[in-house]
Amino acid sequence: MLSRRNIRIKVLQTLYAANRDKGISPQSAVNLYHQHVEQSFALYIFNLLQLRETTKYAVQDDTNRKSKHLPSDEDKKFSSKLYNNELIQSTLDNEVLNSLINSTKSRTYLNDDNTRLLYADLLKTPEYKAYLDNANCTIEDHRQLLLFLFKYAVTGEIYNELMDDYFLNWWDDKSLVIGAMKKSIKAMPFDGDYIDSMRPNYETIKEFGEVLLLDVLNNNEDLLGTIEPALNNWDADRVAIIDMIILKMALSELMNFPTIPTKVTLNEYVEIAKLYSTDKSKDFINGILDRLFKKLNNEGKIKKEGRGLVE
Repeated sequence: MLSRRNIRIKVLQTLYAANRDKGISPQSAVNLYHQHVEQSFALYIFNLLQLRETTKYAVQDDTNRKSKHLPSDEDKKFSSKLYNNELIQSTLDNEVLNSLINSTKSRTYLNDDNTRLLYADLLKTPEYKAYLDNANCTIEDHRQLLLFLFKYAVTGEIYNELMDDYFLNWWDDKSLVIGAMKKSIKAMPFDGDYIDSMRPNYETIKEFGEVLLLDVLNNNEDLLGTIEPALNNWDADRVAIIDMIILKMALSELMNFPTIPTKVTLNEYVEIAKLYSTDKSKDFINGILDRLFKKLNNEGKIKKEGRGLVE
């Protein structure tokens, strides 16, 4: 579920932490980096649980309606199908998911009041009312309502406050989790291997992210020495810390990852600068990287192969 951009951001965050705390050794930095990756996956698992628990309120709603002394026609027609459908039920039966819910301690982050409010908000929408009025819901009808529920919730204040309270990485990983959740709802009902397929890819984490992290840490001074002449008399100490880390990462990637196209590397780090640095950083990073690429390319220090040759 983690793209290379997500991994680059995890490496950036780890390098920034190492810059702020000189006591962080390379091995400690690697451990911290893997914690960041694991937190992203745990956040995804919690969102699956939160979706399931929100739909479960339909069961309580149904019980409350049926137990009224004088239930209305709407109460009598109400169904808990939001929870009691093939899609949601497949998450209950998925042993891998349930094991991960336990190992990530996701239930400790559940807030019953917030979950009830999320369901109460859904109850007011015309989309849910139309779904309830549909007496012959297909599996696709259930899917579309679950997609609507998640999209509706994730744009609301309650949901974002809940995530922000318990997950420091929520704002960094929000778009990642939204994409993973949409993909997962579309893949329901889950088979036994689905959740495993969503685990972060070993090659991306280990052979790309970890190698990039260690190269920047272990060759920090050499990378700085290569970057400084491209600053055009701008004092390296005056360059924002985030900007310098981004330049070092991009430089490392240009020279040490032959299968990643140059254009991809340059574009990715300019985009990351837009997200994590100042308004002027994008143009600054773009200009420095352009000069570095031309110099290193002329010196034969950038060698690409396979997929890396694609422009």
